[in-house]
Amino acid sequence: MDRKKSRLMKREDVLLLVIDMQSRLLPAIQGGDSVLENTRKLIRTANILDVPLLVTEQKKLGNTVEDLPDLPDPIVKRSFDCFRNETFAKAVQSLGKRTILLTGIETHICVAQTAITALEDYKPQVVADATSSRSRRDADLGIERCRDAGVTITSTEMAIYELLGEAGTDEFKQILPIVKASGDG
Repeated sequence: MDRKKSRLMKREDVLLLVIDMQSRLLPAIQGGDSVLENTRKLIRTANILDVPLLVTEQKKLGNTVEDLPDLPDPIVKRSFDCFRNETFAKAVQSLGKRTILLTGIETHICVAQTAITALEDYKPQVVADATSSRSRRDADLGIERCRDAGVTITSTEMAIYELLGEAGTDEFKQILPIVKASGDG
């Protein structure tokens, strides 16, 4: 099969987006510990594979949780849709990546709005087990709305192994313990 026609992610064309994983909001999120653990796995994988990373913070909800590794400075926003923030939109454009892998909170608000807007110019993929909301129903509806709009829905392990592409490499050996780490992901 021609790789150019593949619907699989190509790591050289991906950026990881961590939306609003903030200390004041995370305790209220359904499955927040699991979302945090899966986001942590994706960040570690991105760092090993040299996948660029963007982080946002919703104004007035506190700082990004401290136990996420090796994060760039967050882009502080007021809008729910990250693309309505000019600094964010320019940062994404400057990276020149076509696929945006989205994680964060809340699924039905900032994640969904950002993913749906991204469809205009990018190929967004929402990592379902690395995002959630205060209520399970809203999280599920957010995923459903994204899927209905045409956003690809994936999981932490699906994304990690898709970015890896093959076993037996040095990168695979570095990432395997991350995948096997405790947590629901």
